[in-house]
Amino acid sequence: MLFESYQLKNMKLKNRVVMPPMCMYSADTLGFANDFHYVHYASRAIGGVGLIIQEATGILPNGRISENDLGIWSDDHIPGLKKIVDLIHANGSVAGIQVNHAGRKAKVNGKIFAPSALGYSNDYEMPHEMSKKDIKDVIKAFAEAARRADQAGYDLLELHGAHGYLIFQFLSPISNQRTDEYGDGKVFLREVMEAVTKVWPKEKVLCLRISATEYVEGGVTPESISEMINSVKDLGLDLIHVSSGGNVLVKINAYPGYQLGLAERVKELTGLPVIGGGLISDIVLAEHAVASKKCDLVYLGRVLLREPYFVLNQAKEVGYDIEYPKAYLRGKK
Repeated sequence: MLFESYQLKNMKLKNRVVMPPMCMYSADTLGFANDFHYVHYASRAIGGVGLIIQEATGILPNGRISENDLGIWSDDHIPGLKKIVDLIHANGSVAGIQVNHAGRKAKVNGKIFAPSALGYSNDYEMPHEMSKKDIKDVIKAFAEAARRADQAGYDLLELHGAHGYLIFQFLSPISNQRTDEYGDGKVFLREVMEAVTKVWPKEKVLCLRISATEYVEGGVTPESISEMINSVKDLGLDLIHVSSGGNVLVKINAYPGYQLGLAERVKELTGLPVIGGGLISDIVLAEHAVASKKCDLVYLGRVLLREPYFVLNQAKEVGYDIEYPKAYLRGKK
């Protein structure tokens, strides 16, 4: 099943392999794409990945994870992002983008803020608690990012609600201790989605990445995060990208496929298709993940950093004669 096509709305994938967003820290300090990004994403498309989701791309300068994140807070970013999209499309893959605000986990110059004035760790600045104006400004920035992503030609928009960044900071009772209406994290998530869906075309896929557990008592669980998802899916949410952790410093027992059970549980509780994975670097395990219906799509992260052509070269392991790029046919095993 891994090499079967998959369609969701107008998005048709040639296989069920996803390259997830992975920060590259390679943009200039103004957030512009460069030759590295063009080569990086095009090579994974040539390598046979069905869906490529671009790294966390900052919706505001002070919402970046680092000073070298790609940006989407200005229309000036659109041409460079469009070039990434065009290269992905030209080489046979579908292009997604993850848009993000890092909140208290931003390491940039400027004011750092979060739902509550609670620091992530001693290595990060203590954030300011967001005013309601701050919240409205960020919601507007998410919508503007969605508009620009559509203009650049992306097929899928992913809101980053995982790994302890701003949306997740609102969703978690560990990082959100507000006493106003935004103390219920679903309110912020819903307002972001309401703003985004006004500008993101209904025929294109809207995805939410979430952390399904924080690995500590008092944090979110697959059940609580699924309840939050169910409260907003009526707005046009199409796909859930399931991950874990990132909001609390904790040692995670990570092993190949360690997050597949979380993906399966979220899929069961929400009824939505899911992307699952977690340190998968074996094509047989990836095949098992989709064949056993633990997830609909499977992401391969670090292995694609090591081996851009992993999908092409490993397809034979599950007996699939994958179509090779014409220029590389002489190298087909």
